[in-house]
Amino acid sequence: MTFTTLARTLAFSTALAALAAAPGLAAAQSYPSRPISIIVPAPPGGGIDMIARVVGEKLSASLGQPVIVDNRPGASNNLGTALLANAKPDGYTIGIVGGSHNINKYLFKNLGWDPQKSFEPIVYTHEIPLVFSVYPKIPAKTLPELVDWMKAHPDDAKVATSGRGSAQEMAAEMFRMVSGAPMLLIPYKGSSAAHPDLLAGRTVLYIDTLSAMQEQVKAGNVRAVAISTAKRAKALPDVPTAQEQGLKGYDANTNGGFLAPAGTPKEIIAKLNAEINAALKQPAVRAKLEAAGIEVQGGTPQEYAALIQSDLDKWGKVVKQAGIAAE
Repeated sequence: MTFTTLARTLAFSTALAALAAAPGLAAAQSYPSRPISIIVPAPPGGGIDMIARVVGEKLSASLGQPVIVDNRPGASNNLGTALLANAKPDGYTIGIVGGSHNINKYLFKNLGWDPQKSFEPIVYTHEIPLVFSVYPKIPAKTLPELVDWMKAHPDDAKVATSGRGSAQEMAAEMFRMVSGAPMLLIPYKGSSAAHPDLLAGRTVLYIDTLSAMQEQVKAGNVRAVAISTAKRAKALPDVPTAQEQGLKGYDANTNGGFLAPAGTPKEIIAKLNAEINAALKQPAVRAKLEAAGIEVQGGTPQEYAALIQSDLDKWGKVVKQAGIAAE
């Protein structure tokens, strides 16, 4: 083969490679050319809804297109998540998920989606610590005192959860396994339904998100005895963690981030990742979210994928040890 022929062959191969990559590159260069929808598989007013709205506003400004928050609650967050999984993978429908995303795989037999195979991770946005909130007439002021009280009063050890598949339920199950405390889990349809019974003493403990519980804590309506995460929460820095109080290995939270349907071009994922990370770094965004008890994160799609795998491993063990059967 002559040098000229070789050069032509290489040029032709390079052109073919460029043509193969052109659709994704072209899509990314022209993206977005119309409004973007963010599916939130939960009702308005919760943590992931707040993040979607705060970040969505910044995305609309930076991308030059309207960003619409589409709340699709129902079926333990599975309804909205299924809609996201089956959306067209073009970057115009993305979603944000919370703690139940990596739990529901083990609790429901026919989800219609897989937490890894059905989605492209965009960015890990948040971690929301859970706070051990105790009915204030219970004398326990620390976590060891709470465990002792529950062992001495097993018939009264009623613990609220936010229903099947919730991070609150898994946190309570993990607490039962690590501490050996007896408890009767009482499921509610979300925080707003569970709070009245805790405030009235019909339940004695609710391990709920800091964002949902901090106003009750600050008002003295409940007593915060522990934070669920490995590090103390910025919003309640004086409350020690469960690990600090002897529950070795206890680390529970509700976390999540933005996802796109599987098959979304990598160039679009990269663009969204860069824009959302930039939004999360804005002081006004961080201040607003942190004031609500949300620990702001960020990072690469690969880092978020690794977190999803870690959570699947952790919660899979909890479900198995607790003997929870999938529906």
